[in-house]
Amino acid sequence: MWFAGAATAYLVGDAILNFGGADAWRYTLASTAVIGALLFLVRLGTPESPRWLISKGRHKEAEAIIRRVFGSGFSLKNLPEQAESKNLSFASLLHSGYGKRMAFVTIFWMCSVTPVFAVYAFAPKVLEALHLSGDWASYGSIAITLLFVVGCIIATRLVNTLGRRKLLLHSFLWSGLALLLLGALRDGPSMIILLMFGAYALFIGGAQVLQLVYPNEIFPTEIRAGAVGVGTSMSRIGAAVGTYLVPISLQSIGIGSTMYIAAGITFIGLIVSWFLAPETAARDLNDAASLDSDVSQQAISGTFSKHSR
Repeated sequence: MWFAGAATAYLVGDAILNFGGADAWRYTLASTAVIGALLFLVRLGTPESPRWLISKGRHKEAEAIIRRVFGSGFSLKNLPEQAESKNLSFASLLHSGYGKRMAFVTIFWMCSVTPVFAVYAFAPKVLEALHLSGDWASYGSIAITLLFVVGCIIATRLVNTLGRRKLLLHSFLWSGLALLLLGALRDGPSMIILLMFGAYALFIGGAQVLQLVYPNEIFPTEIRAGAVGVGTSMSRIGAAVGTYLVPISLQSIGIGSTMYIAAGITFIGLIVSWFLAPETAARDLNDAASLDSDVSQQAISGTFSKHSR
């Protein structure tokens, strides 16, 4: 839905700029207030987390929300048991062993969004640098935007069947190869360029979807919100840097090197995910958030190292 909104914003913004006259940029900025107002109204009815209410001793409110959301046949008895909530600080939990997971979330999130924001924000300029101009650049930008949506839909369908870890590794691998080929084939036919861009948009969907899955599954309740917040904040730093540097990179080192750098960032995400990404599919929240679940991943990494030797 994030990319669906981004695609809609791309099309609506382009229309406003084309027909809004001299004050079009003002209308474009002001139009976002409509979305903000609608979102505010929707969130007024958002129920509180029953787990959080229980941690605060507000059991009756938690019970009421469960019945309202799931039906009168459900109650607190249907909520899976969780470990006793501990009053630990964010720093304490990181020190107790969750630092590695925080590093994984931060790095894979940054590596997945940095090229996406850069490519997405400057799609027409990037396509123009790849010798696609006029209608090709315009329609190509719209097509790539919509393919980001399709890629996320496909990833959402695969996340429980393929598994989190495998989906993330495949997402980084194939999207990185698409960027690598874009750098190598920068002077190739227009259709090949669009095909590679489309492949990147489709395959990066796995990493995009998992940005909101992994942080919510691999941290306990006490640190979950902080972990999501830190991961989001750090990823936006990468997004801002990528967006800022793309036009400079296109002008100074050219489109080929720019695509190689984007591919390199994506492959860094692949390497980090290979060694640190846990598999949380089919686990309940308590099990997935437990550090004991890292043991199986260490065995996988050990097997990989053994075969490498």
